[in-house]
Amino acid sequence: MKPIVQMYFADLVRKAPVYVRPYIPPVLYGLLAGLAAVLFQQGITILYRVLWRDLSHLPELQFVPISLLVILLSAAVAGLILKYVSSEAAGSGIPQLKVAFWRDFGFLPFRVIIAKFFAGLITIGGGSSLGREGPTVHIAGALSSNLAGLLGVAKQARRPALLAGSAAGLAAAFNTPLSAITFVLEEIIEDLNNTRFLAQALIASVSATFVAHFFLGKNPAFIIPTTSDFSWPVYFLVVPVAALAALAGAVFQKCTLDWRDRIKQMKFLPSVLKPVTGALFNWVIGMAVFLSFHRLGVFGLGYDDLEAMLQGNVTGMAAMALLIGKMAATTAVYAWGGSGGIFAPTLFFGAAAGLVVGRFCMPVVHLSPNDSTALAVSGMSACLGAVVRAPITSILIVFEMTQHFAFVPLLMIGTIASQAVSRALNNTNFYSDVIERDGIHLEKYIPPRSLAAFQGRPISVLANFSPVFAETTDREQLQALCSQYPYQGFPLILDGNVEGIIQRADVLNASAKEVPFHPFETISVAGTIREAVSKMINSSATMLVVTTATDSKPVGVVTLHDILRLQNELVES
Repeated sequence: MKPIVQMYFADLVRKAPVYVRPYIPPVLYGLLAGLAAVLFQQGITILYRVLWRDLSHLPELQFVPISLLVILLSAAVAGLILKYVSSEAAGSGIPQLKVAFWRDFGFLPFRVIIAKFFAGLITIGGGSSLGREGPTVHIAGALSSNLAGLLGVAKQARRPALLAGSAAGLAAAFNTPLSAITFVLEEIIEDLNNTRFLAQALIASVSATFVAHFFLGKNPAFIIPTTSDFSWPVYFLVVPVAALAALAGAVFQKCTLDWRDRIKQMKFLPSVLKPVTGALFNWVIGMAVFLSFHRLGVFGLGYDDLEAMLQGNVTGMAAMALLIGKMAATTAVYAWGGSGGIFAPTLFFGAAAGLVVGRFCMPVVHLSPNDSTALAVSGMSACLGAVVRAPITSILIVFEMTQHFAFVPLLMIGTIASQAVSRALNNTNFYSDVIERDGIHLEKYIPPRSLAAFQGRPISVLANFSPVFAETTDREQLQALCSQYPYQGFPLILDGNVEGIIQRADVLNASAKEVPFHPFETISVAGTIREAVSKMINSSATMLVVTTATDSKPVGVVTLHDILRLQNELVES
């Protein structure tokens, strides 16, 4: 069945006029991504309304036990999906997408789409405190990658499709087509100057936005009062707001990922029950806030309370409780393996931080309702920028979500301040931190941006740490080794120490029983490519033996071919 469908779509593109043909795939990616985003969003909205918003009007003695049952059952169902369909659907999806883009050439299996869609919908709609935007990007990117396969694109050439679909997913999720493009450039490609994929991402983003407008309307993501004028104190208060929002984001990142690392080591607890444990933490925290302030913001997306904060309808104490509760609940759910993102929670943290500062400064500085709204909006941009380290996207996305240009100067000031705080407290952004803690080193796959960056990279990014060593000089044994492996040289290791380099030509041409070996050069695993190149030039060697930094034991090799291959990628990129 699949080959027939693949032939149909590929033939459809081939029959199109030449000048139209390049635009068909990104339009299809955008339409499909937009439809998936709308279905995902509406599914979460309906499920949350039925299970939480409507039920919250029941008497407390009924709502409390029912809400516990709802959140635990939904987490259990999501846990079963993650276990039996695809464990890659846990978390936000952005780290998985980034790894797929660089390491797997843009390929994602179809089962990830099924698992992410239903696990995310049930998790978030069932009340667990996570966001829908990251999963939407993951689903849209994976859908576009699979659609590219139906259009005849090989698995090794799906990066443009994955990136276009990702941009389209975020554009439809937030109704923010501009920031969707900057997000994929800043976060996934990590290079705003890279225009190689820009055209397809732009077309897909626009197409997805049309789909979102058709089904959901053209309104911004958050409806807030018309705001044009702010008092001067706001421009000074935006800095402490940004600092508090960034601090909240940095603490959230560190606590969440440290806890996640410890939970991954817990082998005694079945994987299905881990999301349930996170949901239980979420319920305890969320119910404490609900019973105290009658606010549901700690559950699910929390967009009702977020919009209430932007409209100035939340007190300072309630905002403080929501900030602490939402941070703790999201930390628990994400760390315990829930399926959902961090976009919505970080926006929530930032808005609450802005409102807290505004409310507690009111006795000292007169602030109008417009001023409080402006501080909350500034906090959203600052917290998001601190966590994802995409400052341009953080400014644009909040501007597009509110559609108030008057906020832009405040967003810019807040983002600058938040970046300073974030970089002082964490080494990298949330998504890259997840990837590194999972033991994936993307620097091996991401081409360097410049010659200086290329030469400054550690030698470990291109070294072969599973080398074939020669352990004898006997010609017959070495001939057998050469017949098994095509390499031109083999480091000779005797008693655990490097003695020299065995050349393939000597093995095949020599007639003596013992094959001679040549002098060797080593480089520490902590060395750089610049050091390796210098050693090769000075010694005329084409192979270096990589040794440990402590006891100089051989652990790998790096060849001139490895360096030239990476340098060629630099030129082509």
